[in-house]
Amino acid sequence: MHSMTLDWDDLKTVLHVVRAGTLSGAAAQLGINYTTVARRVARVEARLQRKLFERLSDGYRPTELGRLVAAHAEQMEVQDHALMRGLSGRDETLRGPLVITAPQLLIQWHLVHVIEAFCTAHPEVDLEVNAANDLLDLGRRQADLAVRVSREPGDNLTGMRLTAQHAAAYGSPGLAARIAEHPNEPVDWVVYSQSPGAPKAALERYPQVRIKARFDDMVPMIGAAQAGLGLVRMPMFLGRAVPGLVEVPVMPPQPYADIWAVAHADVWPGAKVRAFREGLVTYFRANRGVFVA
Repeated sequence: MHSMTLDWDDLKTVLHVVRAGTLSGAAAQLGINYTTVARRVARVEARLQRKLFERLSDGYRPTELGRLVAAHAEQMEVQDHALMRGLSGRDETLRGPLVITAPQLLIQWHLVHVIEAFCTAHPEVDLEVNAANDLLDLGRRQADLAVRVSREPGDNLTGMRLTAQHAAAYGSPGLAARIAEHPNEPVDWVVYSQSPGAPKAALERYPQVRIKARFDDMVPMIGAAQAGLGLVRMPMFLGRAVPGLVEVPVMPPQPYADIWAVAHADVWPGAKVRAFREGLVTYFRANRGVFVA
């Protein structure tokens, strides 16, 4: 036991099985196959000559030893991430991998131009773009740089505000004409599932409303607005870009969450992150009028 060594990849696999509760879940997190996960867990158990998990019909439940091994592996993971972030922040080369993340619709209508210019200027950078609406963990290196729509950059992150934003009401030209011709009739709206109803600013001008549908994502809401189902409150950069939508003056433009570039403080100074950030600054300065009234 005293001369025993455990492979870091094996320990990391145990940690992810504890987190996921299943071999398949851990395999998905690690980007490896199911059998490799099972083999690594079995290897650690053979080395320790003790079971780390109870095999149940619905997954793997860690034993007391399994939780102990996972706790130590987590501490090692923290140090591993810190080391790799530190190396990335000191990397002055413009080659190798760079992972950025941003909301899908912001990428589709605007960041593709930044990405194209960056890839042209820095062909040796292997750029990966994660179109995620969920916030990735930058401390655990799920991405190097994030473009976020937020009121602030977030705890333990370094950030730069790229632009302020406004939101307004958008709908199909036919619906806009109908509202203009019949201002006393109820106004149809499409809203988020969590929303209590139409925006307050719109209710001040048009208090009679009908909520025609609720959605949990902006992409189908855009389709509903294009089809004439109802008005949608959305950022102006989006309403101005999507074909088949016009701004409908049922409410004045409203302040909306800012757009930020954020990264872990360790990674922020790195050459690749700095170069992409500079491209973002250039683009948003040139196109500020698209995002605000």
